[in-house]
Amino acid sequence: MSAAGSDRRRVVITGLGVVSALGTGRAAHFEGLREGRVGIGPIERISAERLMIKIAAEAKGFEGTDYFDRSQLALYDRVTQMALVAAAEAMAQSGLEIDEELGLRTATIIATAMGGLHTQDENYYAVYHEMKNRVHPFIIPRLMANAPVSQVSMKYGLMGPAWSVATACSSANHAIGQAMQLVRSGACDAAVTGGTESVLCFGGIKAWEGLRVMSKDGCRPFSKTRNGMVLGEGAAILVLEERERAMARGATILAEVAGTGMTADAGDIVAPKMEGAARAISLALADAGMPAEAVDYVNAHGTATAINDRTEAAALRAALGEHAESIMVSSTKSMHGHAIGAAGALEAAAVVMALTENVVPPTMGYEEPDPEIGLDVVPNAARQAPVKAALSNSFAFGGLNAVLAFRGA
Repeated sequence: MSAAGSDRRRVVITGLGVVSALGTGRAAHFEGLREGRVGIGPIERISAERLMIKIAAEAKGFEGTDYFDRSQLALYDRVTQMALVAAAEAMAQSGLEIDEELGLRTATIIATAMGGLHTQDENYYAVYHEMKNRVHPFIIPRLMANAPVSQVSMKYGLMGPAWSVATACSSANHAIGQAMQLVRSGACDAAVTGGTESVLCFGGIKAWEGLRVMSKDGCRPFSKTRNGMVLGEGAAILVLEERERAMARGATILAEVAGTGMTADAGDIVAPKMEGAARAISLALADAGMPAEAVDYVNAHGTATAINDRTEAAALRAALGEHAESIMVSSTKSMHGHAIGAAGALEAAAVVMALTENVVPPTMGYEEPDPEIGLDVVPNAARQAPVKAALSNSFAFGGLNAVLAFRGA
């Protein structure tokens, strides 16, 4: 039997929860994507007085106090709060009832590249600037990178394999791909997976400013006038299940996670290599048993930096051949910003929308074609079009690439 053999266990999505700059809840996220609403604007949650970059994609309507009491908030950084809210929505939609038997066979694989950055930032300020000698005893449980996955697993009694994934901008795609493989292999029957990130604190933004890859005026992926990425925050959590089990219990199947491709450039820490990205795309297609011609839509990494956008366009041509010229490609980062470790999860949500509603989200902010891109980037307005299969690309600093292949239900 080949790796993509027809008798292999298939893995489907039965639940989805989202927190993003477009709103809290998958309905708000989908509505924003359909409308082409840009969630990028002036930073409001902190003072931007000492910031060079004064825009971001903040989840402005999200407040932890709306969901958690004081004792819980003592344990939850904003990154964990978002993961728990998204997980609650995903679990509710899935209708998955976790008894002890299923709990033992359900994985929790949740990504975050930066962890509890708000907690770290606040407490560095306390000990270095305010000269405090003590911090709250729960600081480590709040800031550790595995806090979101640990809190989600504890809330739902998920006792199967559990870990956090941190591979910069590819973190969520790596997490979803690993969760899919656990279910497909038979090691687990279900998985709660995705990504969460909140880096929009003073120290977090200052650190990203140092890279000189951020735009001061907006995110314009693939446009000749693009001048950098815009940071975002949020979380998206997916419930994955073995298809036959999901069908037997009458679950609504949103889409299938059909394949994954993971590669490393082994090159530069910040400059991507076309060959590594193209290989990840090809591996995802092969893993899914999906010919290039079957792909209708690609949710691009699309950071709006010159080198990344051009490298990704070249990689799509290398992996998809002539079909790349007719495929729909868009970057939803133009609306919800670049949420780093949560980026791939928010983009997986966009792919689910495309597969379930046949609506391809747009690339907003597009002003002028870049002749080195030359793809159909669905500029500035969503498009009604049949979508039966799609790819989602994530290409991270350090040359760590992860691509997911999806099919409609």
